[in-house]
Amino acid sequence: MIRQKKDILNQIKADIRTIPNWPKYGVMFKDITTLLKNKESFKNTIDLLFEHYKNTALDMVVGIESRGFIIGAALAYRLNVGFAPIRKAGKLPAETMNQEYELEYGKNKIEIHIDAIQASDKILVVDDLIATGGTALAAGNLITQLKGEIAGFCFVIDLPDLGGSEKLKNHGYEVFSLVEFDGE
Repeated sequence: MIRQKKDILNQIKADIRTIPNWPKYGVMFKDITTLLKNKESFKNTIDLLFEHYKNTALDMVVGIESRGFIIGAALAYRLNVGFAPIRKAGKLPAETMNQEYELEYGKNKIEIHIDAIQASDKILVVDDLIATGGTALAAGNLITQLKGEIAGFCFVIDLPDLGGSEKLKNHGYEVFSLVEFDGE
């Protein structure tokens, strides 16, 4: 079984393509669209995340725009919990709260509907990738302001050299990722 899981993780990693110098020079963008189009790898990704969280008390999965919507919604379905999006500013139609953050190639602002979660909801935050941790930490701040309890942060990809996972852990959060790309 352990060998099979290692083979599955290797296939997931192999199905993620790297696009150099996008969206700006020096960034090695990890593109999961190639993973998503492979039905077996996409299913295995969700199944492995489900296995990791199936015994965790959760009320909601919160997905970070935009690929966090894809992974997060599928995982929320498997976990039989609700889903809420965190989006870039100006994209949500009802009343929101927002948080500015820095990422590896600039600044941005994200927001969540103020009624997206209830106080004491146990939340799993999901995105496709953790790099510097700016977006994830901003998402955590929004959830905390809404009085949600963060059960953990979940990613398909970790870029450990950029320090985002460590930043989240230093803030007391549990972090889980399926695959890592070192030195990128």
